Amino acid sequence: MSFVNKDQIRRAKEVNIVDYILRHESNNVRKVGDIYRLIDHPSIAINENGWYWHSQSTGSKSALDYLVTVKEYSFREAVNKLKDEKTWDHSSGISLFETNLPSPKKADTAPIKRKPLVLPPANINNARVIAYLKSRGIERESILTCINTKSLYESAKYSNCVFVGMDDTGEARYATLRSIFSNYKCDVKGSNKSFGFLLPATDIEHDTVAVFESAIDCLSHKTLCEQGFINYFSGWRLSLGCTAPTALNGLLERKQKVTHCLICTDNDGAGEQAAERIKNISGISIERCLPGIGKDWNDYLLALHKAKRLENRTFHGAERS
Repeated sequence: MSFVNKDQIRRAKEVNIVDYILRHESNNVRKVGDIYRLIDHPSIAINENGWYWHSQSTGSKSALDYLVTVKEYSFREAVNKLKDEKTWDHSSGISLFETNLPSPKKADTAPIKRKPLVLPPANINNARVIAYLKSRGIERESILTCINTKSLYESAKYSNCVFVGMDDTGEARYATLRSIFSNYKCDVKGSNKSFGFLLPATDIEHDTVAVFESAIDCLSHKTLCEQGFINYFSGWRLSLGCTAPTALNGLLERKQKVTHCLICTDNDGAGEQAAERIKNISGISIERCLPGIGKDWNDYLLALHKAKRLENRTFHGAERS
């Protein structure tokens, strides 16, 4: 790939997103009112002001950002693709659909191949991760089950929790890091967010999935059920790894039996926005489920454990008196 200079970058940034889409992806677009929708990415809306990817909560004005973010081009590849692009005279009022532009080539619409997921090297044992998750109130049995199924392990570097999302063959397709020493969180490069951290249902034919923002909330909800604090739930538990429903959409495509969703995102503004996005997904019924205490399900779990410890102290103190 050739070097790109400042002038080429400037020209690439000036390319209008509608121009680009109608020139190169006209067979992948449909118009709904004043907005264009992509057929292969229906959650992406495009107009003269730019593009917005609703499921990912991101967008921009430029075709350059579209190629980098949606099509997964490198910055240099995207600039080289756009640097000689001609701009369209919008003052003519003629739609590109009405012109005799050549049909788009297949290569124009094909995304750059996703970089492979490379999981961080594992530590010699998982002792620190086990201790950390137990300090968050999560049952040891659930932690060990995840370790045994390879959906959780401790990284050699920094002893991070590594939560892994797999496809139906057991191949790792997504991974996210969670520090045991700070609030650091980060997806591993090459991760496909269509595959989130997943706790399986007791019956693979189960029709309900509960969705959470994080893997720790998934495990906290399972612990709350196992310890009798809330009603038992035997369905799927899925971490979105954020507030976008990408992982849920992926699971619904792979598991056709799932038709009901418990929305267990956080009890805050971002969690409510995530819930609203999920409500717009067609083909499923939904139910909003909030933690009884605090912002999220781990807050709820820790608060109940604290209350139980205080109750035990009071009881034993009364016995001694």
